[in-house]
Amino acid sequence: MTEGERTLAVFIDFENLALGFRNQKAKRFDIQKVLERLVEKGKIIVKKAYADWADYGEYKKPLHEAAIELIEIPKRAMTGKNSADIRLCVDAMDLCYSKEHINTFVIVSGDSDFSPLVSKLKENGKHVIGMGMKESSSNLLIDNCDEFIYYEDLERPIGTPPKIEQDLPERKREAFQLLVDSVLALVRENKEVLWSSMVKETMKRKKPSFNESYYGYRTFSDLLADAEKHGIVRLRTDARSGTFVVVGFGKEEKKIEVEEPKEPKEMKEQREGHEPKERKAQKSRWRGRTKRPKAKTAPPGAQTAETVILPESQNVPAEGITPEPEPPGPVSFLDALDFSNEETDPWESNEEKGERSKE
Repeated sequence: MTEGERTLAVFIDFENLALGFRNQKAKRFDIQKVLERLVEKGKIIVKKAYADWADYGEYKKPLHEAAIELIEIPKRAMTGKNSADIRLCVDAMDLCYSKEHINTFVIVSGDSDFSPLVSKLKENGKHVIGMGMKESSSNLLIDNCDEFIYYEDLERPIGTPPKIEQDLPERKREAFQLLVDSVLALVRENKEVLWSSMVKETMKRKKPSFNESYYGYRTFSDLLADAEKHGIVRLRTDARSGTFVVVGFGKEEKKIEVEEPKEPKEMKEQREGHEPKERKAQKSRWRGRTKRPKAKTAPPGAQTAETVILPESQNVPAEGITPEPEPPGPVSFLDALDFSNEETDPWESNEEKGERSKE
């Protein structure tokens, strides 16, 4: 027994189930559906059914073929009304204390009289599952169980399993059908990851004689690969262990790729851990006008910060600084006169002019 696997003990109050089926004459109790659903929970070790079998002779053969122990309860007029319920409770408590490896108890009944039994089993750390008809099951029992399964839900398929082609060989169709049923069982149990070993274990619980070599496959992985080839299941390979994982039914559908907005190259390089390349500065096509600095006139005698007053031979401006041109000073009347021409001497008197003219 693998770690975490449940071991089940099933107790069937058949008289209570018969009352529920009498109201629905079109239906007939099928023990195989019950066992197939419970096998998905774990390994069934004990199976017992309680009733006055003289009244239910038609069900004795299918129950016997399912390896269920039939507990005979005499007529109620002789032993009382609740003799079957009392016997069921005694056997359940006996297994609870004597068989510690049984960790899950299944009560197939809708009678509220079993609610104290459920509470006592839960006190001893057992997991309790109830099963019954919707119309004949008590809410007190339903709420007290850890899990309750309606018999009507056993006939409802989950999802839409793929259709197996009829032109396949008979053995291959049988293997694929068992594979589909096992995958549905694991999905029903809310298994998040369907490992190939988990699927094979469920298939062996459903059919103990299962062997992949009987169906013409060397390994179970070959069976899964062939099932994927025929569009029965979809697989993926686990990166760590290298084994197959079932991810769904049918062929893989093509997904429509939606273009995502492109990420800037600099942000992509930063996210991937690369240093972004230096971006070259682009020259602007627009050239603005350069403003010429206005010449500032300083008062005479004032010393500016750019020019250092030195002797005439050493009056050199500082490096990198262009000296500003000195503004022209006030012009005197004498400077405005031109003495280059002797004929236009302004200080010449009239007598001198006359003598010069005579000459």
